[in-house]
Amino acid sequence: MCEATDDEPEQATEAGVGDGGEDADEAELAQFSALLEDSAEDLYEHAPCGYLSTLMDGRIAKVNTTLLDWLGYRRTQLVGRKRFADLLTVGGKLYHETHFAPLLAMQGKVSGIALELRAADGSRLPVLVTSTVKTGGDGQPLLIRTTVFDARDRRAYENELLRARKHAERAGAEAEQARAEAERAHQAAESEHARLRQVMAILQHSLLPPDLPQVPGMEAAAYYHTASADQLGGDFYDLFALGQGQWGFFLGDVCGKGPQAAAVTSLTRYTLRAAFLHAGDPAAALDTLNTALQERYTGTDPRYCTAIAGTLTPHGDTLRVTVASGGHPPALLLRADGTAEYLPTPGGLLVGIMSHPHFTTATTVLHPGDTMLLYTDGLTEARTADGPRYSEDHLHTFARTLAPAGAQQAITALTGLLEGFGDGLDDDTALLALGNPAPHTNPEGA
Repeated sequence: MCEATDDEPEQATEAGVGDGGEDADEAELAQFSALLEDSAEDLYEHAPCGYLSTLMDGRIAKVNTTLLDWLGYRRTQLVGRKRFADLLTVGGKLYHETHFAPLLAMQGKVSGIALELRAADGSRLPVLVTSTVKTGGDGQPLLIRTTVFDARDRRAYENELLRARKHAERAGAEAEQARAEAERAHQAAESEHARLRQVMAILQHSLLPPDLPQVPGMEAAAYYHTASADQLGGDFYDLFALGQGQWGFFLGDVCGKGPQAAAVTSLTRYTLRAAFLHAGDPAAALDTLNTALQERYTGTDPRYCTAIAGTLTPHGDTLRVTVASGGHPPALLLRADGTAEYLPTPGGLLVGIMSHPHFTTATTVLHPGDTMLLYTDGLTEARTADGPRYSEDHLHTFARTLAPAGAQQAITALTGLLEGFGDGLDDDTALLALGNPAPHTNPEGA
């Protein structure tokens, strides 16, 4: 009896230990399973990337919490109120209109496009964007689903790579210069090199107007910088009379540098001049140029350009301006009241890239003291001393410190700005300023 009594507690204790171990294992398994039971809504809202869905006109219909937190918006500020393009910077909107949206419409999907989103506080967020068109059972597009990845770390890495590449290119250029100096010790080689440079310079001068014409009641000024080693650039501009007091102008940027770009520049400049003299309409002139580029450059060697073209018509003490843009940055207006604003030309496609593009026009009036600035992206994509690219936002801020400014005053200030970029000015750059001079105030008693 006593031995049996002594064994029973011991057996009970062993059984209790075994039961407790199994219960602990089951509880741990249940806890682990619970961790994996994420809802689809939670996965969408708190994904490591941003999601948004838009209607086909771009209006935001749905956006996840991750993207809202990145940009600092409330959901009610975006859904049904803004379009996806409203979240982009000025340059991003231009790229969206001329490249992103057309490709998405044609292909149904665009992947890995680098853009910059503007946050609620005005800061910029570099991102990689992938968009897909969702279609219904009948194949008709219903909405656009967009995935947004934070690219800040990637941008910093790319900037470091670009700086390293710049350093390597500079070292290569120095080595090339040393080799060239050795070759120039040979009199025949030096003579040939000088002759070639002279030919290139003459060719470059033939692609630009030697001097801007004197226009009654208007001030005009221009600046040109070529980044090509052979002094042949792909940027172009011109100002010329159309008759009956009206004047035509254009400015643009051919894809590429060097002799190949110079050949396209020559065709572009003289085609636009002839088209203006024939039709007198900026959009029609760009359409004629588009046809010429399509016919001349086909097959495996397509050539295209951006261009902004327009007319100036005196009207009393004002100048009426009509412009059309082919994928070119918008004109910048420096007003006599000290403000500065862009003249938007939405929807303009690159010239020469499609058979039947649509070029829209925009109009404005230059009152006394107003100046209009045209520029190529060598200015707005120059690298600043701090590393990031100069942008249209930076240019707008700079212009507000200039306004009001006459054409020559604006060009002089921008020339100083460009010279300050040094090696950061790594692309051809053309500037053309057209102004309606403010009347001079006569001294009292004169």
